[in-house]
Amino acid sequence: MRLRFGSCRFAGTIRAARGHPLAQVRQSSGVALNESGAKPGGNDKIRSLFTWRRAAAVGLGTGGLLYYTNDNFHDLVRHVGTTSKRVGVVTVATVRCCYHYKRALSQSYESEEAKLDALSRCHKTCAEITLHALEKNGGIFIKLGQHIGAMTYLLPPEWTTTMIPLQDKCPQSTLEEIDGMFRHDLRQGLDELFETFDPNPIGVASLAQVHVATLKGSHEKVAVKCQHPHLKEFVPLDVMLTQNVFNVLDVVFPEYPMTWLSDELQSSIYVELDFTKEAENAINTANYFYKYRKETALRIPRVISAAKRILVLEFVDGQRLDNLEYLDANGISRSEVSSCLSHIFNNMIFTPNVGVHCDPHGGNLAIRALPKAKAGHNFEIVLYDHGLYRMPTTEMRRDYAKFWLALLDKDTEKMKLYAKKFANVREEQFPIFAAAITGRSIDTALNYDISTVRSQDEIDRMKNALLNGRLLVDIMALLSTIPRIVLLILKTNDLTRHLDECLENPLGPERTFLILTQYCARTIYQETCERIDHMYRRWTVRWIFCEIKAWLEYEKRKSQLIIFDVALWCKKYFV
Repeated sequence: MRLRFGSCRFAGTIRAARGHPLAQVRQSSGVALNESGAKPGGNDKIRSLFTWRRAAAVGLGTGGLLYYTNDNFHDLVRHVGTTSKRVGVVTVATVRCCYHYKRALSQSYESEEAKLDALSRCHKTCAEITLHALEKNGGIFIKLGQHIGAMTYLLPPEWTTTMIPLQDKCPQSTLEEIDGMFRHDLRQGLDELFETFDPNPIGVASLAQVHVATLKGSHEKVAVKCQHPHLKEFVPLDVMLTQNVFNVLDVVFPEYPMTWLSDELQSSIYVELDFTKEAENAINTANYFYKYRKETALRIPRVISAAKRILVLEFVDGQRLDNLEYLDANGISRSEVSSCLSHIFNNMIFTPNVGVHCDPHGGNLAIRALPKAKAGHNFEIVLYDHGLYRMPTTEMRRDYAKFWLALLDKDTEKMKLYAKKFANVREEQFPIFAAAITGRSIDTALNYDISTVRSQDEIDRMKNALLNGRLLVDIMALLSTIPRIVLLILKTNDLTRHLDECLENPLGPERTFLILTQYCARTIYQETCERIDHMYRRWTVRWIFCEIKAWLEYEKRKSQLIIFDVALWCKKYFV
């Protein structure tokens, strides 16, 4: 009725205007001009211009009215505007980086040193351009930057160090946005579910932020993990943009294949955004590791409730693992923490049917001192964020274990064989793969000594090698061919190795690798026992002989760690 009433008034106004003296003057004036010989087209142009102006004014007015009065139209305009802005940010950054790299790589230089210096400056410039674009768009772009920053053994240091701010500086969602998401997803607001809800998050990540709250009724202190509400709107667009950027880079720089990075992001991001899956992973991991508390000191916060974008957990706080002052002040042994970390992630990687946590960066791990020791430890290692898990096949776990045993035994031929089996690594790629998986220089990786730590000289050699364009090309070619699950295991290795170095373990890396050896040996022993059971009848002479032989080989590997621990104990109490 309102629309009809408005239409009648508007039509009446037009009819009244037709009889208005000014309208009559315009009409008669127009006729007189035509009769006097003036060009009729001139008046048509004026009318046409007037019509277009009036249409534009009506269009703008209608658009403005709809924008402020119609929520759907308002959201559509805002979405189109924000989408255009995000696309523009990515496009400009991509073009600028391509320009800088093309210019740096196409120039001729007086010396190799001048070339390396120019490439270093180019890496730094492009990394800063990329950082600015990632910060501006936020969301999964922050996640991408964090992944780049963690690849310290695979990418130039100019890139990895520039991305460090993304570990702690992520855009924060407002309390109003969070409350709106609760009402949309759960049909209840924050005030209906919680007695208190701290508006300031204790942690903000690329995909979510965590608030401290107390539940209504039980008054239990909880951690509420809330997904950033805007991700639902822009994740499909951002994934597409990321894919397109790396496809463009693949065309412009075919010698630097990077599409594997966007493929991995695309395959994992939707899993990480489903918090019900994260809750399931957390429960399964907590149940499995309960019997390994003595070896791992692992604590996983208990899941209270879970929805797709909202996760409520028991509140378990702690300090960063690399907070050495906290460790020393509470009498926590750095070497013991290092050993527990090694047990946690090697147990995940080498045990069949156990998922592997694939995002163990510093923000997802914490340590908390205990007033009274539990399971032989005066601390707990808290593991957060169980959104990204992978389940390697049993065959892959076994080939990976055989590779590490061959590496520790310095058996190059077996290393090449098993690298081909579990990671599809060709012989010419093998030296680079060995360096990537150990985090050492190529010459050190091929003659591996577990008792040594990386010297400054080795770090400098690795840095200079990465600045060399040829090595970077080879690394990118390698990463584009190995299976995605192996990439995630490499990433897990990389992150845990970095954490171990941050602990400044006084025992060095030797005990860590002896723990790794123990898990590899157990994996191979289990496979050998299965094969013996398949080949021979139980309790026959041949079966007993093969079982004893396999057991002795396993015990030989285990004894290395026992002897090392006994030597440390004797040194501690008698030297």
